[in-house]
Amino acid sequence: MGRGVRHIITGTAVLLGACLPAAAHAACPQELAVYSQPHGDAAIDFRPAMRGGAEMAAFRLLLGQGIVLDGSVIRHEQAGGRSYGLVAQDCPHGDATGAELDACIIWQGALYGVDDKGEIGPLPSRGKPAAERLLLADLGPAVGNSRLYAEGGLDRLPWDVFQLSGCQE
Repeated sequence: MGRGVRHIITGTAVLLGACLPAAAHAACPQELAVYSQPHGDAAIDFRPAMRGGAEMAAFRLLLGQGIVLDGSVIRHEQAGGRSYGLVAQDCPHGDATGAELDACIIWQGALYGVDDKGEIGPLPSRGKPAAERLLLADLGPAVGNSRLYAEGGLDRLPWDVFQLSGCQE
């Protein structure tokens, strides 16, 4: 393992271990959870997903300069029940080509829930207590390589970890 990768993993582990659980939010269901980052650079707020579809959860990712992105989470049973997330901007609705969809996707990858003991696992299901933290693997680099950073005026990149900060009523 390269030295830089070790530092990234160590830094992530320190942050995940250093965040204390927010007991006030313990009863918040995942579909109403709100997450933020320490410096206020980014936030995530969940909303109930449509029942009956493949989507397990829906959320909005709020970045600087008023940028709001749509997100969704599905669970891949073939991959051990892992949560897979996708963040997009201005995707076409209805019939769309693969190229059109690829152009609107900002990030896609593993999305993990982290409990109050620091255990990493899939995002909790609808109706279950919200995860204390979220880990969106490689979100920051993906946003940095997107048109949002190069052309969209975004001047600060989000980090991959979000802390539970509230619950929508």
